[in-house]
Order: sequence, then structure tokens, then C-alpha cells
Amino acid sequence: MKYAILGDIHANLEALDAVLKDAGERGASHYACTGDVVGYNADPKACLQRLRALKCTVVQGNHDYYAASNESMELFTPMAQKSIRWTRKQLSLLERRYLRQLPMIVDIENFTIVHSSLNNPPRWNYIFTTKAAEANFRNQFNSVCFFGHTHVPLAFVKDQSIDKGFYETLDIHPGCQYLINVGSVGQPRDRNPLAAYVIYDLEKQTVTMHRVEYEKKEAQQKIRAAGLPFRNALRLDNGR
Repeated sequence: MKYAILGDIHANLEALDAVLKDAGERGASHYACTGDVVGYNADPKACLQRLRALKCTVVQGNHDYYAASNESMELFTPMAQKSIRWTRKQLSLLERRYLRQLPMIVDIENFTIVHSSLNNPPRWNYIFTTKAAEANFRNQFNSVCFFGHTHVPLAFVKDQSIDKGFYETLDIHPGCQYLINVGSVGQPRDRNPLAAYVIYDLEKQTVTMHRVEYEKKEAQQKIRAAGLPFRNALRLDNGR
């Protein structure tokens, strides 16, 4: 069984469609998402529809949470605030309810998905350091946990100590714990503009990162036509 694990789609339909096509061609049979389906880009409704049609297991990201509510967004940048206010207007009441009711943590098969960290998920902590990863591991009961939020594909491996690094393929070994950021489908920030996602092969116990080209110009044109912040389009060029 192969799971395609997607993260931080951020309403980028062109990237999502390219990733789903690639995952299907690679034999993915199941799908999971580490949150932030909406925000920044111009197709929140269509991206939600794609995932729901796939029966994709989704956890709630911070953009999903704020797009589904009317809460203050003082912790967001002005650009992100404008994007969320625009997103709120695009979504129906049923779509906002769907986002509002998403769980923050889900266990699937023998692994876990979360958007930010298993250490107090509602605080939306960022995991870039081994110290932050250690706080997560204290709350991780499966050997593998996939997360998003940072848009940067890093892996933390805990054996006697915690190792951190970028990855292409990880072999999952008994007795170790793995905290794996799946990168971003819709707005990569690791200076690689290609859409990112991973496939977890449960039979072989391997996690493989895949990068996919997509119709970036079309996504950028939609951002500009929607009146979303111009920088939302520019950052797709550089993956940052």
C-alpha cells in the first residue's frame, strides 16, 4: 500500500493536479494531507473538492482554521491576512464548516499526521530545530509522523540522539522514530519552486520525496486576476 502525503497545498490547483497525476502514476492508492489546503493562492474551493473526492484524510492547518472562522489574525503578516480575508469570501458555509471540523491530529495505519507539531498543536509551532523536534517526539507514539507548516522538507530521526537533514529517500527502521516534513505542494520555500510531496510505501517501509513541475504561470495569472497580493505570485518563481 502506498500513501501520497501532501502538505501546504494553499489553494494552488495547478500544483495539486500535477501532484495527484504524478502520485497516481507512481501507484499511490491512498492520500493524506498535513493541512493548509487553503490560503495564498486562488483556488480554495476546487482544491477542497479534489481532496474530498479522493476521500483524502486531512488535518487542520492554521490557514484552514482562520479561513473557517472570523477570528483576529494579528499573528499573520499583512499579506497572509489579506489572503485569508479573500479566502473567507470564496468559501461556502458548508466548506467553512468542513475546515472548522477538521481534526488537528490523525493516526493512519501505523503513522500520524499533524500540521505543525504534536506538542500543543493549537499553538502552530514551527519545527526547524532539533529542540523543537524533541518536544514533538515526547508526544509521538507512532514511529512515523508527517507534518507541514514550514514548507521545507526536513526529516528528524530519533535513535540515541536526534539527527536532522534534507532527504530524498528514507528507510524506516524498527526502533527509531521519524518526524518528516513533506514540503509544500502549493508554495515551496526551500528555494526549489517545484511542487513537493512524499510517497510512503508501507510494504517497503520507505518514504520518498518527489518534485513535480506544474503550470505555474497559470497559477500566477489567477492570483493576479483575483486581486490577491502580488507577492503571492512572485514567490512561486523562486520557491521561497
